[in-house]
Parts: sequence; structure tokens; C-alpha cells
Amino acid sequence: MPPFRWRAIALPALLPALLFAIGEGAIIPIIPIFAHNLGASLAVAGLVGGILMIGELFGDIPSGWLVSRIGERPAMIGAALLSVVGLVICLLSPNAWALSFGVFLIGLATAVFALARHAFMTSFVPASHRARALSTLGGVFRCGYFVGPFITAGVIHLFGSVETAFWIHIVACLASVAVLTLGREPSAAFVAVKTVRAEDGRRLHEGEALVADEARGLFRTIWASRSVLLKLGSGVTLLSGLRASRAVILPLWAVSIGVSEADTALIIGVAGGVDFALFYASGQIMDRFGRMWSALPCILGLAAGHFVLAATHELPTNVEWFIGAAMLLSLANGIGSGILMTLGADLADKRNPAPFLGAWRFTTSIGGAAAPLAISGITAVATLSLAAGAMGVLGLVGAGMLLRYIPRFVPRAR
Repeated sequence: MPPFRWRAIALPALLPALLFAIGEGAIIPIIPIFAHNLGASLAVAGLVGGILMIGELFGDIPSGWLVSRIGERPAMIGAALLSVVGLVICLLSPNAWALSFGVFLIGLATAVFALARHAFMTSFVPASHRARALSTLGGVFRCGYFVGPFITAGVIHLFGSVETAFWIHIVACLASVAVLTLGREPSAAFVAVKTVRAEDGRRLHEGEALVADEARGLFRTIWASRSVLLKLGSGVTLLSGLRASRAVILPLWAVSIGVSEADTALIIGVAGGVDFALFYASGQIMDRFGRMWSALPCILGLAAGHFVLAATHELPTNVEWFIGAAMLLSLANGIGSGILMTLGADLADKRNPAPFLGAWRFTTSIGGAAAPLAISGITAVATLSLAAGAMGVLGLVGAGMLLRYIPRFVPRAR
């Protein structure tokens, strides 16, 4: 077999992922702000921002089947084009409810794109380099979340319009489609791809077969693994919820204390840089000291960041506290980079890991979808400060569950 060359996957896999991530990073801080500008209350704006994660949750269900049916690259191309449709709907939205439909489509597309690119890397990268390739892919996505808000801040400053953030994602998606369409097939460049035979007789790439196995019997696997999913899985689901809360509550907080759209994107972009800088350190911590030393500081830091927000909304220096809380939340999130995938890999059956990994990803995604709904509901009946405090309390509950169950289910190696 020819030697593996990193540039062989740079154009067909890493560059499209980076472009897509930059576009998504450009719109995430803006969605709640745009909803508020369309007349939505803070509670409804938070709900619209959270629909992105709800779309991803629903997209997780058919993604494996779709990727195994049409292939990795066609699935990524289709997902990018579906994102463009959702983004156009967002631009034409007369109200927050129409906007929420466009955001839902973007979430669906994001789930398909994410799973397809994972399958792509599994198929085209040899096992000897796969862990480094997937880690690099995760870093590329975080890099996009870091770069995207800076582009948004600059474009809003130039044109004075929040809607321009959606155009950034449209351009990024179309550029991603161009790279995927015009790029060379990786198998022709450097490696003979391993294939397996599906139950219906079709020949599938290794990655396509993996995601198909994850999707098959999803709810049956969840029931069979209910013990670990109810115990350790619940703690990790709360961790996932606090991560999703961060993406919604920071833009809402900026609106509530009067920070401009451009400054909001800039602050979130700088915070994303802190997150991006720590993705490699997190892996070192997990491998050298154990999973607990990444998971526990992550969820406690996220809880602390929410408590800081809850306690400082009415202070004269609330903008400075907002910036500090954003940095703390990103620091905590960076320390926990990769913890969800790592714990899932630790717990999965080594002989046939795919079904459990699909159930694990779906279960933890529930937290990401539920957290924005909780923020929206609490804000509607009380205040945004109380919603932040409630998320902090849930973080402490999740920390207790992780402290109890990680040593039980994932013992530290001698």
C-alpha cells in the first residue's frame, strides 16, 4: 500500500469541513440576535437559537442510513446545499417562527455533514493514522468556530447589517460544495479503500458501513444499554446541555445588557480562540491522568461560568463580567474537548462498537437539544439570570454524577 499523505485528505475532507465550520461559526452567535431583531422576546429568541441543536438531534436519526445509501461525498454535498436552502429561508423570514424553520433545516444539514465527514475519514484514512486524522478534524471544526465570529464582526462593522452573517455561511457552503465536487477521489490518490458487504449485498466503504451499523436498531441499542446510559450517560448529557447552553445564552446575554451585534461576535470569537487552543491539551490530560480530570473541570467550569452570569447582570460592570464569563466558559469547554467521543469509545463493545456509539451520540445530543428549551422556558416565566443560575445548578448535579460513575464504568488503566 502506498504511504499515507496528509495532503491527500486536506482538500477532500479537511478543507470542506473548515469552510462549513467557518460558516456555522459565523451564524451561531447571530441567530438569537436576529430573532430578537425580528420582534421576538428573549425567551423566544433563545428558543430559535436552540432549534439548531434540535435539528441536529433529529438529523442524527436518518444520517447513518442516508450516508450508507448515497455515499460520504454526495451526503456532504447534499447537506451543504440543504444548509443553503435553510439560510435563504432565514434571510427571507418575516418573523421568528419562519426563521426557526430555516434554522431547523440548517441543524438537520449539520448532522448529516458531520456524520458523513466522520465516515469519510474512517474510509479513506488508514487505521495507523486514523486517530490523528479524527483529532485533526475536530480541531479544524473548532478552528472554524473561532474564525467565523471574527468574519461576522468585520462584515457587520462594514455593512451594518446582521443578515450578512447568513451570507457568510451561504458562501462557505457553496465553496465547500465546489471543493467536494471538483476535488479528486482520495482512493485514486493514495490508498485502496477497504470495503465490506452490507446485508442487502451492496459493497460499502468502511466508514459507510460504520454509520449504517450505528443507525440500525438505534432505540433497541439504547434500551439494551439503559444501565450505563441512565447513570454515566445522564451526567454526560448534562455536560452536553451546558455546552449547548453556552452557545445560546451568551448572545442572549449580550442583547439583554446592550452589547452591539459586532462586539458580541468579536467577544464570542475571542472566546472561541481560547476553546480552540486547548483541544490538544484535553487529549493529553485524558490519556495521562484519566477521563475524570478532563470531564470534571469541564463541567464545573461551565457551571461556574453560568453562575457568574447569573450574579452579575445588574452590576454596573456587567459587560466586563460578561466578557470574563465568556472566557471562563470557553476555557472549561476546551479542557473537555473530545470527552464525549472518548467516553463513548471507552464504553463501546470493542468487537462491534458502532451500535453503542450511535446510541451514545444520540443520548448525549438530547442534552444539547434540551438545554436551550430549558433556558427559553425559564426566561419566559422568570428571568434570564434565573435561567443561567438553573443551568449552573444542573452543572453541579452533572458533576456529581460524573464523579460517581466515571470510576465505575471507565476504570483508570494501571
